[in-house]
Amino acid sequence: MKKQPEITEKTRRNFIDVFCELYSQKPIEKISIQEIANKAGYNRSTFYQYFTDIYELLDFVENDLLSYIKEELANNELSTYNVQNALHCLEDREHLSVLKALLGDYGSLRFLERLKREMTLDRLDLSLPSNHSITPYLIEFHISTSLSLFRLWLQREKDLSPEEFFGLMDNLYTKGITPYSKK
Repeated sequence: MKKQPEITEKTRRNFIDVFCELYSQKPIEKISIQEIANKAGYNRSTFYQYFTDIYELLDFVENDLLSYIKEELANNELSTYNVQNALHCLEDREHLSVLKALLGDYGSLRFLERLKREMTLDRLDLSLPSNHSITPYLIEFHISTSLSLFRLWLQREKDLSPEEFFGLMDNLYTKGITPYSKK
């Protein structure tokens, strides 16, 4: 007898949610399949119906998020976009637990690099000189700084509204830190 697609997706989602919760609290090496299954309310054999191991689950979570970003940026139909546009599509509640896990203290550098590559599509508009020896450094600075600020905002439980946060980020790039420093 085939399982109903809604139940299958709900079960997969439960495993993902529990994994993300645990991954935001400890390194992946310290997370067991048994722990995920118990916390999700299933047995180990049910986990194996969805994923072969924890690393396949991690890949699924990463790929799902990166696909979502690609889709959102494509749906915006912008000829160019900036890093803030890419991050803005991630600030909704639905992706918060995944982002906290992947960008948290135990997240992987591999995911950060994949996320950076996703943001450096041909349409990324940073208004930087092309074909200059320092351009790759400027792009890395811009994207890494944006991701670090976004990560901090998530860690601080979005203590600024999205408008305040993205406005701050934009001001930091256009005016620098000087307007915020004590005189």
